[in-house]
Amino acid sequence: MVDHSYADLSLAALYDRLNPWAPCDGFYLSLVREAGSVLDIGCGTGRLLRRARAEGHQGRLVGLDPAAAMLVQARQAAPDVEWVLGDTRVRCWRGEFELAVMTGHAFQALVTDDEIRGCLRAVRAALADGGRFVFETRNPAARAWEGWTPERIREINTPDGTPVRVWHEVQGDGLDRDRVHFTETFEAEGWPAPRVSHSVLRFLDAETLKRFLTEAGLAVVAQYGDWGRGPLTPASPEIITVARPLGQVRA
Repeated sequence: MVDHSYADLSLAALYDRLNPWAPCDGFYLSLVREAGSVLDIGCGTGRLLRRARAEGHQGRLVGLDPAAAMLVQARQAAPDVEWVLGDTRVRCWRGEFELAVMTGHAFQALVTDDEIRGCLRAVRAALADGGRFVFETRNPAARAWEGWTPERIREINTPDGTPVRVWHEVQGDGLDRDRVHFTETFEAEGWPAPRVSHSVLRFLDAETLKRFLTEAGLAVVAQYGDWGRGPLTPASPEIITVARPLGQVRA
């Protein structure tokens, strides 16, 4: 199920304002520049592929996302990129991409074992010989959800200048069987009521990620703890994983 904040056209239009270009985007952009064909799974508004095309990338760029409202933003900004509505269950690619990515912690939206296995099998099938799959998840040891509190309010403006306040609130006691349930609330003067999105994210450690990848025929060739490619430690905020099809283990 698509989160309300991604399915609502007016909220989807705020996504890039809430998530300005950051070091994580630069990390992925450097990989896209090197690849002739790229599949961005959970591409959202398509910011990564849009930037690559604007910089002159001439190869095949495909963005896949289940939220139609997000793809409206993507198509308006870059009609010359291939935007596909759905997820890895509705489209099947065979050896077509040098690079597949999942950015913006999209991998964590796969909350069941079956969802993870299905996605990874599809990624393995989509990769060409020598291809790479790169994605990131929040390191559960860093306990990022403890900072998702109603007191931490962000304020942005809509395209017409209306201020919107946004905050998160974790439900229950936090991490429960690798999962965190939380709400994201949008509030503005003139709206009849706040708009609330309910979400679930799964937090897996590095070894569990490796097990899922190996089962799908993918081998981890590198894991980093930050966007500067620093080593993965218990205190690292991220688990950034680079994987290749088994048998193709060069970095």
